[in-house]
Amino acid sequence: MQNVHLAPETDEDNLYSGSNDYNPTYDTDELENDTAFQQAVRTSHGRRPPITAKIPSTAVTRPIATGYGVGSAFDLLGQSRGPAPPLEAKNEDSPEEKIRQLEKKVNELVEESCIANSCGDLKLALEKAKDAGRKERVLVRQQEQVTTPENISLDLTYSVLFNLASQYSANEMYAEALNTYQVIVKNKMFSNAGRLKVNMGNIYLKQRNYSKAIKFYRMALDQIPSVHKEMRIKIMQNIGVTFIRTGQYSDAINSFEHIMGMAPNLKSGFNLILSYFAIGDREKMKKAFQKLIAVPLEIDEDDKYISPSDDPHTNLVIEAIKNDHLRQMERDRKAMAEKYIMTAAKLIAPVIETSFAVGYDWCVEVVKASQYVELANDLEINKAITYLRQKDFNQAVETLKMFEKKDSRVKSAAATNLSFLYYLENEFAQASSYADLAVNSDRYNPSALTNKGNTVFANGDYEKAAEFYKEALRNDSSCTEALYNIGLTYKKLNRLDEALDCFLKLHAILRNSAQVLYQIANIYELMDDPNQAIEWLMQLISVVPTDSRALSKLGELYDSEGDKSQAFQYYCESYRYFPSNIEVIEWLGAYYIDTQFCEKAIQYFERASLVQPTQVKWQLMVASCFRRSGNYQKALDTYKDIHRKFPENVECLRFLVRLCTDIGLKEVQEYATKLKRLEKMKEIREQRIKSGRDGSGGSRGKREGSASSDSGQNCSASSKGERLSARLRAFPGTNEPYESSSNREIDASYVDPLGPQVERPKTAAKKRIDEDDFADEELGDDLLPE
Repeated sequence: MQNVHLAPETDEDNLYSGSNDYNPTYDTDELENDTAFQQAVRTSHGRRPPITAKIPSTAVTRPIATGYGVGSAFDLLGQSRGPAPPLEAKNEDSPEEKIRQLEKKVNELVEESCIANSCGDLKLALEKAKDAGRKERVLVRQQEQVTTPENISLDLTYSVLFNLASQYSANEMYAEALNTYQVIVKNKMFSNAGRLKVNMGNIYLKQRNYSKAIKFYRMALDQIPSVHKEMRIKIMQNIGVTFIRTGQYSDAINSFEHIMGMAPNLKSGFNLILSYFAIGDREKMKKAFQKLIAVPLEIDEDDKYISPSDDPHTNLVIEAIKNDHLRQMERDRKAMAEKYIMTAAKLIAPVIETSFAVGYDWCVEVVKASQYVELANDLEINKAITYLRQKDFNQAVETLKMFEKKDSRVKSAAATNLSFLYYLENEFAQASSYADLAVNSDRYNPSALTNKGNTVFANGDYEKAAEFYKEALRNDSSCTEALYNIGLTYKKLNRLDEALDCFLKLHAILRNSAQVLYQIANIYELMDDPNQAIEWLMQLISVVPTDSRALSKLGELYDSEGDKSQAFQYYCESYRYFPSNIEVIEWLGAYYIDTQFCEKAIQYFERASLVQPTQVKWQLMVASCFRRSGNYQKALDTYKDIHRKFPENVECLRFLVRLCTDIGLKEVQEYATKLKRLEKMKEIREQRIKSGRDGSGGSRGKREGSASSDSGQNCSASSKGERLSARLRAFPGTNEPYESSSNREIDASYVDPLGPQVERPKTAAKKRIDEDDFADEELGDDLLPE
């Protein structure tokens, strides 16, 4: 046995050899990193013809097995064939490759044009569309050189032309848009191109060419098969709207009635009501309103969004869908339906019955029987508001009081309106009571909190009012009424910086609010910043250029800054729009006196005497202006007229005595006697007043009950008199006491800026030297009266 040796065992003799060997062919995890496999997937490499593989020979030659065998490995992917040959490089200069690249560029330009349009850059969108059109024409020419016209795809041409027409229309280049649409519509190669006549009709509608719009809508309608029901309905709706624009209400009614019979919708129902309202058909209005109410909303009930259990997964799902895009779309649709119904009810209620109240009641009953039950209360509140517009406050209050026993939301709304009504009537106790009711019913109602703040403000408790306004703003930051009122409150509390901050915030929300602009200007004026006040007032008059109050305030500010010319300009503008403002009249009169144009001041003082006919000072100033300008006869007539109206006015009698003496009239003795009697009565009155006072000394008593109390001396003590300049106070008939003619010469040197004055007729009176209150200039003897 020792000499027996076993022959070495070969793999072919061992039936189990190779069982534990690992062949990487079956490793699918590494396929992603296998270059040959990935190349085969991407190209036609995987479909190449099989390559004959050589099997390494062994000690015993065996046939090649065609299936899975013991002697050969299963090569599923053919990796044993070796690496694939490299792909042929693309020839970028070939016509086909150039066409592909150009086609890709055209598609990119169309896409960029659409994106620019959606972003609002209409000009860029149009440029991209034009560029795409140019490149598409080049592409077509190249394709015609390579292939026959029948093999050229028209889809790209259609999309390029359609996009170009759309961009022309968006840029309001309607003629170009219509021409482009015509190119598409006339090309019989484009299928369904007739639908684009709807777009052409829309353009004609924008151009107000209604007859052509209807023509193209009908042509489009004829080319759309009946299976496309929704599109046909939309086109018919456009036709109906166009008929309304042209006033053809009967044709519009036919269109909308057909739509409401086939596929009722909110817009068509509302337009049908408008058409019946236009022709005044009450019964048809009622039926159309009922059809509008019956339009299905096709939205889910709110119960769907309420969790039925405490299942966390269900709650998460409900929370996710509660405010998603679909839910928001449902809310918008419901809000639109409520808007149409409310508007239609407010439109037809006053005309469908004998009175608007009966009409509202009918609408309320119809709404209560529909799916819009919650709108009934809103209609009732609108009914009360309609009473307010008709100035029927009692009926409005009665209507609103019916809501006191309704649910909290409606009760709060009604109580808010009641509080507002009583506040307008200055019944602050009732206003406060209903404001409390509104706040208690709905603590988060900003209008209720604002009204409560208003009632507290009216009682002078500004700090507490500010708290209510702040709470209203916390509940609704867009409540402009609360923001405005809190600004006024801070202004009352002299917290000017905080008030200014409130009004500047409000200005950012309400850019053209005249009230806000005025408040900002007023606060800057209180802060002693006239330049800023002027700037904001300039913005104010750009919004309301005819506001006389703002113009006079500008004049006042410029006057305080010493700019008389600008002040004069704005005071004149203010007087032009409102010629009855005494302060403006007074300033303009004083301005002309200061500039030595007394005859121009006369018209303003005459206007003041019309506005305040019981104030004698304005008429005295008119007479003084005549005297100052040298028109003594007119001045005398004016003084006589004043004496007839105010026989106890001492100043008037003094100047009558003086003028009659200067001119040499016989009435001088009569006026002198009256003057002495009045002066004696005045002295007796003053003595009685003095005797009635203990230790009053030389104090002056108050004169009352007579026309002389309105004379220039008393008027100069008034606030308006104090605003007159020093030149006015030195004017006769104001503060200066009467002086008799003695040693001063007559002032006849006034030169009329409007031209030479007609010479006064000479009299036989002897030459005298008169004293004039108005000036102290001397004249030569040749100009004195003879």
